[in-house]
Amino acid sequence: MAMERTSSNIQEQHSEDEKAEKMDSIERIFESKKVPAWQQQLTVRAFVVSFILGILFTFIVMKLNLTTGIIPSLNVSAGLLGFFFVKTWTKFLDKSGMLKQPFTRQENTVIQTCVVATSGIAFSGGFGSYLFGMSEVIAKQSNEENSALNTKNPSLSWMIAFLFVVSFLGLFSVVPLRKIMIIDFKLIYPSGTATAHLINSFHTPQGAKLAKKQVRALGKFFSFSFLWGFFQWFFTGGDDCGFASFPTLGLKAFENKFYFDFSATYVGVGMICPYLINVSLLVGAILSWGIMWPLINEKKGDWYPANLKSSSLHGLQGYRVFIGIAMILGDGLYNFIKVLGITLFGLYHQFNNQKIQKDIPVTSNSSPDLPSLSYDEQKRTRLFLKDQIPMWIAIVGYLTIAIISAATLPHIFHQLKWYYIAAIYVFAPALAFCNAYGCGLTDWSLASTYGKLAIFIIGAWASGSNGGVLAGLAACGVMMNIVSTASDLMQDFKTGYMTLASPRSMFVSQVIGTAMGCVISPCVFWLFYKAFNDLGVPGSEYPAPYALVYRNMAILGVEGFSALPDKCLMLCYIFFAFAIFVNGIRDAVGKNRARFIPIPMAMAIPFYIGGYFAIDMCVGSLILFIWSKINKAKAAAFGPAVASGLICGDGIWTLPSSILALAGVNPPICMKFLSRSTNIRVDSFLSS
Repeated sequence: MAMERTSSNIQEQHSEDEKAEKMDSIERIFESKKVPAWQQQLTVRAFVVSFILGILFTFIVMKLNLTTGIIPSLNVSAGLLGFFFVKTWTKFLDKSGMLKQPFTRQENTVIQTCVVATSGIAFSGGFGSYLFGMSEVIAKQSNEENSALNTKNPSLSWMIAFLFVVSFLGLFSVVPLRKIMIIDFKLIYPSGTATAHLINSFHTPQGAKLAKKQVRALGKFFSFSFLWGFFQWFFTGGDDCGFASFPTLGLKAFENKFYFDFSATYVGVGMICPYLINVSLLVGAILSWGIMWPLINEKKGDWYPANLKSSSLHGLQGYRVFIGIAMILGDGLYNFIKVLGITLFGLYHQFNNQKIQKDIPVTSNSSPDLPSLSYDEQKRTRLFLKDQIPMWIAIVGYLTIAIISAATLPHIFHQLKWYYIAAIYVFAPALAFCNAYGCGLTDWSLASTYGKLAIFIIGAWASGSNGGVLAGLAACGVMMNIVSTASDLMQDFKTGYMTLASPRSMFVSQVIGTAMGCVISPCVFWLFYKAFNDLGVPGSEYPAPYALVYRNMAILGVEGFSALPDKCLMLCYIFFAFAIFVNGIRDAVGKNRARFIPIPMAMAIPFYIGGYFAIDMCVGSLILFIWSKINKAKAAAFGPAVASGLICGDGIWTLPSSILALAGVNPPICMKFLSRSTNIRVDSFLSS
């Protein structure tokens, strides 16, 4: 009797577990919907929408690149807008009786992947960093190693050619590892997972309703942001004119770069970035522009000559740039060693843990029997392993592109010898794997850190007399593109795994998106380059701060520390050690306490640029914080949509403003702010 009761209890418990699993299961919601073949996931409408959104997001990323270099994740915006455009399209066709293929979450994933791959080239292409750092505009600011041998001005033809020969290698380098990373190691890839959850939710009845409301909110703030940018344009008819030069905290604070510049873009970025990032930026701005630079300025004539130009790197500008670089390198080195350590420990743990082999038979061509996994994992694993990308395609693709690249790049950059490129390509797959694995664990891509490593190694190898600065910057581009696209593809494989999108469709989408980016990004940069004569000049609308930072890293790699002003090396050592120390403290105290300790990398960004954008971003944080206190659920649901609207509207305004500048149409009004004494002098001069 007791045995019967126990058996009955077990059956009831099992039944309850099944019910609970059904309630928690995503794939059971989509059980009635057939998963389309990988060829059907790649539709013409998906790539048309991807092309349009790719242009939009490239403008946004390019603007962020050329202003501060802070670029938030745009995956949510890409997924949401992709859903909205195709849903509207299919709804119209359905009403007309012309709809042949319904819109699926797999197609939505293809769009999101393609858009992010397209706009990602605007970052990895180096238009705000290494590539623009080669130009004469940036070289003139450094006054070191600025001979013709170490400079190369942007040109549409060589930029497109360069991107085509370096942007695809990363895709082929990690394709053979997709099963190991996603299925065997079960790496999280937080951004890819979050994007998958978002796309899955869009395609449920409740999620579709919420997505409609989110798109409406995005549209409202897009319109507001675009019109606000248009309105501001009327008052910018001269240097330091308009709302962007409004001394909101007083004229003295304005001189030290502390003011709110009414940028909808950075208010939106502040709403997306974590609170800690925004606070870290503000702390860095206060430390540098509020304390250090005024103190160092008092040493003028002692530490550095008093008669230098404000832009000279042998003066105060040198302290701003090189101390910032020291913090960035200290933070980068710490995180590189940390992520590498986590990667090696994780690999050791994985290879010594036989549980995976018990749970998942290593089968390459058949759908395995996976009784120990949940229903969702079983279904996702079977479909993920179904459409294999043959190993020979990855190997042949990598070797072919590597040979073409090694033969072509020396013709674009004479200073970059074929054996430098060959050396990079020998080590690149291992570095791409490390970056992709580390990104899966921490969501942190160290692409720029690997790029900086290439700057120093290749720059020193080539030497300054042989164009080492240009060779280092070009090598940085080669390395960054490989490791960046590798981690991006693996994020996309994770998103595809969770939305049942085929690895083949993900790979093809990434390749097409990358090819689009190789053309769109140079064209958008060229528009900025031709429209704004002061592009890359400190204090201008688009100062491209990281271009100078990357060039000076290349100079350091070639010349050593002789380029630094007096006492600067000592301060660089202090802040390099400070960055490592703060990161160590952050890891030692645990996550709960670490959220109250600033991040050194974020602190370093305002050292050169100033604190105005940090104030904008903190305003964005404050808006989100107050909104969360009033209505947490609504803030969580609509915050990213509102932020995306603010970023997209202001970002797309750069297109008409660039066209107006190219056409020679100037703003009619200059709104300027003067002190009372200056205003009296101006009035007396005008009345005389």
